Amino acid sequence: MVQLFCVFILLIFFAGGLYSGGSAQMIENSLKIHGDEILYVGDHIHTDVSQSKVHLRWRTALICRELEEEYNALIRSSSHRATLIDLINQKEVVGDLFNQLRLALQRRTKGRPAQTLAATNMDNQGLTETMQKLLLVMQRLDEKIAPMLDADGEHFSKRWGFLSRAGLWDKSHLMRQIEKYADIYTSRVSNFLHYTPFMYFHSQEQTLAHDSYSWYQSQFNGLMLKTRVKPEDHPVKFADSNDGH
Repeated sequence: MVQLFCVFILLIFFAGGLYSGGSAQMIENSLKIHGDEILYVGDHIHTDVSQSKVHLRWRTALICRELEEEYNALIRSSSHRATLIDLINQKEVVGDLFNQLRLALQRRTKGRPAQTLAATNMDNQGLTETMQKLLLVMQRLDEKIAPMLDADGEHFSKRWGFLSRAGLWDKSHLMRQIEKYADIYTSRVSNFLHYTPFMYFHSQEQTLAHDSYSWYQSQFNGLMLKTRVKPEDHPVKFADSNDGH
């Protein structure tokens, strides 16, 4: 297990020895520094990182050697994931069109006009037949997507997938714990040798649904949709609603 990073500072005062044991209070009293002035480096998320962060308010660095293997696995699977994302985006577009036609058919039974120009010019039979075709397209896309989702992450682990990810989009529970308790994480302590002791590390910008240029604001009801289809590429053109809303 990686020992206290500040043990190296202690060697300045007592050169020529290797130190172990003691307590957190002893460390703070000896160095005359406290709280976030200390960087604690450990390789265990529960005992090393979370405890020193929660109880001592120390800065924390997590060592995760598996990061190097996962990083290489992500590079090897980049083409696979790009193809998978493209198929999912195609399904989202087809599904959105299906939902628009479904809503148009539902509104028509209530005597209300459709909300798309294309659906307005179609009769009930045309709407139904088009919806059936779209369902078939989505089923075929699902047949391609499902096995690719199962295979995602197999470059790292065929049983568990990637260490830091859960599925295609979400973070794993471990990754969420790392973000919560570790101020910084890396694969090796020696990675710090590339920087001076005065280096200020800061996190990357945390993106929101409306930050990315490839996510757009839907013209329908002003809802923010997590979809990666640009407005000009969307097959459904929204018309002004005639029901007073």
